[in-house]
Amino acid sequence: MTDKFDKTPADEPPADSAVSKGAFIPPEKIKAIPVRHWGRWVSGVVVVALLGMLVYSFSQGDVNWGTVGDFVFDDRILAGMGRTVLISVLSMLIGLILGIVFAVMRLSKNPVTGAVSWLYIWFFRGTPVYVQLLLWFNLALIFPVLNLGFYKDEMVDVMTPFVVALLGLGLNEGAYMAEIVRAGIQSVDEGQTEASHALGMPTGKTMRRIVLPQAMRVIVPPTGNEFINLLKTSSLVSAVQYNELLRAATNIGSTSFAVMEMLLVASVWYLALTSVFSVGQYYVERYYARGSLRQLPPTPWQKVKANLAFGRPKGGVA
Repeated sequence: MTDKFDKTPADEPPADSAVSKGAFIPPEKIKAIPVRHWGRWVSGVVVVALLGMLVYSFSQGDVNWGTVGDFVFDDRILAGMGRTVLISVLSMLIGLILGIVFAVMRLSKNPVTGAVSWLYIWFFRGTPVYVQLLLWFNLALIFPVLNLGFYKDEMVDVMTPFVVALLGLGLNEGAYMAEIVRAGIQSVDEGQTEASHALGMPTGKTMRRIVLPQAMRVIVPPTGNEFINLLKTSSLVSAVQYNELLRAATNIGSTSFAVMEMLLVASVWYLALTSVFSVGQYYVERYYARGSLRQLPPTPWQKVKANLAFGRPKGGVA
């Protein structure tokens, strides 16, 4: 009887084989087949078709696109666009400063400062910004003369369209920023404040050096959204005679009888401005997200490359 563990010569590998020589045989390369996402293709085709229908509808409308192109870089339009950016940036700075002040006041243990902060936020968030602009614009009906003791002047001379726009937008924005800053401050663990106080740091320095820097990660995203919204809301100041982008466009449209064309010109510039500031907002958020994420999200350009054929790894998995 033959033992089952006995090997016959046929079972043994050839003497000159690669295995007998101890050579390494690499494994066969894995061929990964990407998953077909047919739903993406179908939805993409539908969206492109709808977009094409929209573009075709506008191309067939009674719009003089040549006039739109002629006035996009008109000096009056560019000057109005500059005033829009100016009033938006200044109003946002005022709103940010007031937001920090009133947020700290509301979180204070002093009942007087807390009540004043709550009343400020309650009033300016509870009334439309358009109404607030009209109140400032017509303030001379209540106070004909501004008398501060060291300064006296007619209220109509003090409340210029620029001042009205700055006060109306800045004070309204301060109420919203106060709530955003308050949420950011409260997102910081109380142990940070307790540790800084244990080291002998006063309350003011603790807020400036410890709490606010950590709260910026929560404050920055909604602040960027508020600025984009403020940039569009600034069009309301045309009602108080401030010659910003929308008012400049409507003035040209009323004299040239190209009303719709000039509104499209204003829309082009609003879209351009919001797009530029949105990109800036993204990179500011990315900067303050360092340390809180293991890996920063890809930039828009990296996302574009990843969705293009040349951005995919060669011969790899999709």
